[in-house]
Amino acid sequence: MAARKVIITCAVTGAIHTPSMSPHLPVTPEEIAEAAIGAAEAGAAIVHLHARDPKTGKPDQRPEAFRPFLSVIKQRANCVINLTTGGAPTMGIEERLAPASELKPEVASLNMGSMNFGLYPMLERFKSFKHDWEEPYLAGSRDRIFKNTFADIEHILTTCAENGTRFEVECYDIGHLYTLAHFADRGVIKPPFFVQSVFGILGGIGPHPEDVAHMKRTADRLFGNDYHWSVLGAGRNQLPIAAQAAALGGNIRVGLEDSLWIGPGKLAQSNAEQVTRARQIIEGLGLEIATPDDARTILGLKGGDRVGF
Repeated sequence: MAARKVIITCAVTGAIHTPSMSPHLPVTPEEIAEAAIGAAEAGAAIVHLHARDPKTGKPDQRPEAFRPFLSVIKQRANCVINLTTGGAPTMGIEERLAPASELKPEVASLNMGSMNFGLYPMLERFKSFKHDWEEPYLAGSRDRIFKNTFADIEHILTTCAENGTRFEVECYDIGHLYTLAHFADRGVIKPPFFVQSVFGILGGIGPHPEDVAHMKRTADRLFGNDYHWSVLGAGRNQLPIAAQAAALGGNIRVGLEDSLWIGPGKLAQSNAEQVTRARQIIEGLGLEIATPDDARTILGLKGGDRVGF
């Protein structure tokens, strides 16, 4: 009997952490490209990408900010490219949607509900900042809603449907699974669903093993064999939750978007380092990592030759 193949996604920079928190966080197009290629070489089948201003590191959702590193990654790696429609919680829906709409990736992320998204506790750990946008950005999350209404979700789904883009459906709580079921029942999104369960963000479900199991049980009940489950654990929860998910039949997401760390008090030197740890967990369980083409088959993707970059 062949070993089950596990998809590793690597989210290489995101919009949560700021440049002052780690010298290893990719910011420039060159750094983002090298981080994604390194993650793919280490075993990531999918790379999940945000863009940043190369001078300040501030999240930048303009399609032209993505193009320089997308072309390099596509030339040098076969990985599946997943573009964010989450952007940053400070952005409007049209700004967030623009890269996926224009660049037509194989996969785009999609948040399944409005929520509190608390980044301000990081101010307790990081006291000084290189850029003037960082501290207000983190502090502002105390009184900020990350807006993802039913209308927003449907707008993203219907806009990208014309491009053949499929979705990494990001579920930060149990209710988000029911929102996915709502759109699935209406036929607005088609299986197989790629459900990314997010644990440990302040405002979403917690990182306890029972929370992980509850998310899996609920998704199993709602979607049966019509979905593939993946997890990401925020911060220090990254690898423990990855191990639990792999043992429960799931896939894994790592990367510096989700955690800057590789161990207690030790910053990860690269995204590839986290991918290597995830790969060790998977192979230690007697499983295999999925190649990019395995992931394309498992998730029913259109192929890298049909993207807009």
